Amino acid sequence: MKRVVPLADARDLPVHRRPITLLFLMAIAMPLSFATWSALLNNFVIEVAQFDGADIGWLHTVREIPGFLAVGVIAVIIFVREQTLAMISLAMLGVATAMTAYFPSMGGLLFVTLISSIGFHYYETVNQSLQLQWLPKDRAPQMLGLLVSAASAATLVAYGVIVVTWRAYDLSYNFVYMVSGALTLAIVAYCVVMMPQFEAPNPQVKKFILRRRYWLYYALQFMSGARRQIFVVFAAFMMVERFGLDVDQITKLMLVTLVANMVLAPILGRVVHRFGERNAMAVEYVGLVVVFVLYGGIYWFGWGVMLATVLYIVNNIFFALALALKTYFQKIADPGDIAPTAAVAFTINHIAAVFLPALLGYMWLVSPGAVFGLAAGMALVSLMLALMIPRHPEPGNETVFSALVTAPAE
Repeated sequence: MKRVVPLADARDLPVHRRPITLLFLMAIAMPLSFATWSALLNNFVIEVAQFDGADIGWLHTVREIPGFLAVGVIAVIIFVREQTLAMISLAMLGVATAMTAYFPSMGGLLFVTLISSIGFHYYETVNQSLQLQWLPKDRAPQMLGLLVSAASAATLVAYGVIVVTWRAYDLSYNFVYMVSGALTLAIVAYCVVMMPQFEAPNPQVKKFILRRRYWLYYALQFMSGARRQIFVVFAAFMMVERFGLDVDQITKLMLVTLVANMVLAPILGRVVHRFGERNAMAVEYVGLVVVFVLYGGIYWFGWGVMLATVLYIVNNIFFALALALKTYFQKIADPGDIAPTAAVAFTINHIAAVFLPALLGYMWLVSPGAVFGLAAGMALVSLMLALMIPRHPEPGNETVFSALVTAPAE
């Protein structure tokens, strides 16, 4: 049985065995597999598996099913500690990534993607929960910004290696997928062997809960999931399908994005702390409305690859402000609600993700511009919701309407 260390006592541990170190190691381990998988995916499915827009839509729909079922984490953590579940999930992601190129067909890719997605989504659910439990509220925005920066740095290294070596050494998809998966597994092994089990002071509710007072958080999560799917599925796919970018060119684009996030994520964390979640999210959603409208213009007006490249980078920078949604929930939540609500919110976030990629894959065949126009509309709805967040959210003051409505006790 591994030693259990109360969070308050963890500060006495060596730096390499503290909770914040574990959070940083997990932040590095996940993108080594997932970001590499994403960077190669569009070229791999087009060149090797002969995918079209409808096929990629179905692949991403299957990939999002475990996200929709993330509420199952509540049942799992009855028997398995969240920290242990995070390690198991990361290991699943690493193994599935390493095996991806062995399944160059629609059926094979659906299978291996489902396995990796279970690992990814269950990891993301418990990781968000652990972050909000382990990080103090007064430092959470800044620390979350640093964690985003660390993840970007890990991805930067992976992408940099791909850019430098892909053509120079004529690398295969199989080799790159195998190495990236193995690196994730190596970090998981270190965390399992070296880290104790950390015990947060507030026991988590281990049952399904929906709180009426969290309704705005749920709504923002739903819109975030729907909007993000359009970008994740179709933005990079467009760069390959419409403009013919190769693996190393796509990776160079992602490298620029990562450098921007590494530099800006800690700054954005401080911005959220200084100006509040409402203002940060309002800026994000206004920016995304403009970005998605301009994406549509690429198809409506025939604009070129340079604009598409700039939009891709700017879009990713705006997504870094998503940490504001995490800290908004941290401020309004009962401490014991964090784990079950993280699972419920992850499921809500993925409701649209289950059907949108496949549905919009068929729309893409008819009008790619309309797909991005729909995303702009979703960003506008998100903006209207964000404006309902009060300047200083807290329990009992979850929305700007809280002062007008006295909610019954739950």
